[in-house]
Amino acid sequence: MTEMRLQKAMAHAGVASRRASEELIIKGLVKVNGKVVTELGSRIDPSKDKLEVRGRPIQVDTDKLYLAFNKPLGVISTMSDDEGRQDLSHYFNQYERVFNVGRLDADTSGLLLMTNDGEIANQLTHPSFEVPKVYVARVTGTVQQSTISKLLSGVELEDGLIKADKAKVLDSGSQMSLVEITLHSGKNRIVRRMLESVGHPVKDLIRQQFGPIKLGTLRPGDARELGKLEVSALIAATNKEG
Repeated sequence: MTEMRLQKAMAHAGVASRRASEELIIKGLVKVNGKVVTELGSRIDPSKDKLEVRGRPIQVDTDKLYLAFNKPLGVISTMSDDEGRQDLSHYFNQYERVFNVGRLDADTSGLLLMTNDGEIANQLTHPSFEVPKVYVARVTGTVQQSTISKLLSGVELEDGLIKADKAKVLDSGSQMSLVEITLHSGKNRIVRRMLESVGHPVKDLIRQQFGPIKLGTLRPGDARELGKLEVSALIAATNKEG
């Protein structure tokens, strides 16, 4: 993508009109690659340069696509499957070159992010960026507060000690309980393994949130494009140095 005037790139990104964007630049409220830019003749390469307006990251590359998807049960988190199982391509064949950010097990439903932005995808899934994910699990048995404390202090699994960032009981009965658990680990089947290790095997598991993005009322099998504020929040979530 070729360079363009900064105020034009801002207008294309939906920040403000060109005239209003010029005013933001003059007031020193715009940064490019971490440096304040006040010259109206400044140019930017939307495919490479990082823009901030009033401290908020802005995606100026209009070719980048970010989607929230409610993955149904039984769907494999890949764009193709050699074994002929239902995969993501069934839902995203109308988009070019999008791929999933991380994975959800076939027997886990809920929020899966899809994008064509490889850099953001890598940062969102890299453990050093510590992007939290929120899950709600329906588990067997009555979950006590002592169990929640154990999840928070850490449980020893075959691949090491793992701690929940947050955990709480949403509902508890004699046969089943609902537990909300937040963690930034992306290890395979980590939520299921943690809960099983404390004596509460998972019956159903859904991911409700990935970083700042929430599943909300999105129906299983449906996808939606993220809004500009959501994309900005997603970029901000990866601004931590690993």
